[in-house]
Amino acid sequence: MTDDITLADLWQILLNRYKLVIGGTLLGTALACLIAFTSQPVYRAEALLAPVSADQRSDGLPALAHQLGDIAGLAGLSFSSGNERRVEALAVLQSRALTEAFVAEADLLPVLFPDKWDASRGKWKADLRGKVPTLWDANELFASKLRKVSENRETGLVTLAIEWTDPKLAARWVAELIARTNDRLRTRAISDSERHIAYLRRQLQTVDAIEIRQSIYRLIESEIKTIMLAQGNDEYAFKVIDPPVVPQEHVRPKRVLIIGVGVVSGFTLSCIAALFLGRRPRS
Repeated sequence: MTDDITLADLWQILLNRYKLVIGGTLLGTALACLIAFTSQPVYRAEALLAPVSADQRSDGLPALAHQLGDIAGLAGLSFSSGNERRVEALAVLQSRALTEAFVAEADLLPVLFPDKWDASRGKWKADLRGKVPTLWDANELFASKLRKVSENRETGLVTLAIEWTDPKLAARWVAELIARTNDRLRTRAISDSERHIAYLRRQLQTVDAIEIRQSIYRLIESEIKTIMLAQGNDEYAFKVIDPPVVPQEHVRPKRVLIIGVGVVSGFTLSCIAALFLGRRPRS
């Protein structure tokens, strides 16, 4: 006697248990449909950005600052490359400080954590440890699930996307994060230049050499130019190539994929069960 089983035997077992196979497939399909059509839709709003990397200072000023040595160093003067400015802009766009300030000023904690917010009482529902959502939690949520930042290495263009259940809010948050990043870096540039100018003007009072005084005047002129360019440019760090729009279709759940997985899973598991029961020795 041999225990070998052929494909014909397996097929016969499945035919004998066809009700189990059909029932299991239908059950898997039904569960998949339930998940697919009851899951809350998530929408993706995005914008295409071009980092403003060109340093608007006059040619020769980096060498001039190098020649002035200690004076330029103490003033905090730096002539960043385009790549350094792009890296800084991307870092600020995804920074904890920017995200937490945005969430706090827009009062988004109840929106981000609606299940933990009691709207009728205007209070948080603390968990067993007495913990309620914080700005730290909001930043973690943005960093891990909501905000997506990608950079095309060939073109240098940056895509900022927000995925959220409300398409209008998703589009609004994309626009707001871009505006806040531009505003923060513009304000920082103006503040730095004003501090540099104040220091350089103090140095003028202590320097007698005409050549050095002329060099300091050129540096002051450069910082004034930086201030003027920053004040007159809303898109200081990122230029919006394709602005965010309210998405019309959700990106999750992928209903066709979920249902397909449910059908295949239900069929596969029911076949395994049918074969197991068909091969089990009868008492």
